Amino acid sequence: MAPDISLTLDHSEESVLSDDLDESGEVDLDDLDTPSENSNEFEWEDDLPKPKTTEVMRKGSLPEYTAAEERDDGRRWRMFRIGEQDHRVDMKAIEPYKKVISHGGYYGDGLNAIVVFAVCFMPESSQPNYRYLMDNLFKYVIGTLELLVAENYMIVYLNGATTRRKMPSLGWLRKCYQQIDRRLRKNLKSLIIVHPSWFIRTLLAITKPFISSKFSQKIRYVFTLAELAELIPMEYVGIPECIKQYEEEKFRKKHKRYICTPYLGMHLDKTTCTAQTNSFPTGWLADMNKHL
Repeated sequence: MAPDISLTLDHSEESVLSDDLDESGEVDLDDLDTPSENSNEFEWEDDLPKPKTTEVMRKGSLPEYTAAEERDDGRRWRMFRIGEQDHRVDMKAIEPYKKVISHGGYYGDGLNAIVVFAVCFMPESSQPNYRYLMDNLFKYVIGTLELLVAENYMIVYLNGATTRRKMPSLGWLRKCYQQIDRRLRKNLKSLIIVHPSWFIRTLLAITKPFISSKFSQKIRYVFTLAELAELIPMEYVGIPECIKQYEEEKFRKKHKRYICTPYLGMHLDKTTCTAQTNSFPTGWLADMNKHL
């Protein structure tokens, strides 16, 4: 058994505090030994091993954001107002495809906007995150359309230089049209499809019974950029370089095909055909384009 310990405050030999108290019974703090400022006696933290920065970042742990990373993450998401609801768009994911929609200036009197939709900037359907990209791109396109349009507007649909893998599905296009605000559907005055392919013309022909007659009357096919320039001012319409190259290549193929064809009833022998390969008769190209 432990011995009994008796603690008393009197000045006896058995008193534990008898030597530490003065006559008044108060403790003199100045006489107590305390560690100095330069002493390491009680600095236990210095004696403990401090982990390195690389040791703190264990596998599976989340790193702390730097100020720059926080700003970048804040810029990644953007809110778009579609109808009566706000939608969040992953701007980082759709960064390579934002050129799909752009402002092409105005036409006529007032703020009649020209909205350019370039299909060549769409993502390919073979991408693993294609559904996620198209969902965010859909919100971006509709939200941007809401911002660009103040009054009446037209859409210039640039279809040239587009592979089948970049063509949006019919369901995606229908969803875009259905999600457009009633004001935007009403104010759409024209849908000009430039360089329409056989596929898109067939697609529109099949869906014609299912769309309104008013909307069908707004659709117009344009086969050259020169023809487009006769309809709208082209000063601010951004034509992608790939579409310009597409049209040039298309013309070269047509010229090669028609160069040995009789010109307006004129007979061309083999010698004349060869000679005309690099030198067309005056007005030949303009007349040919009218009959294509």
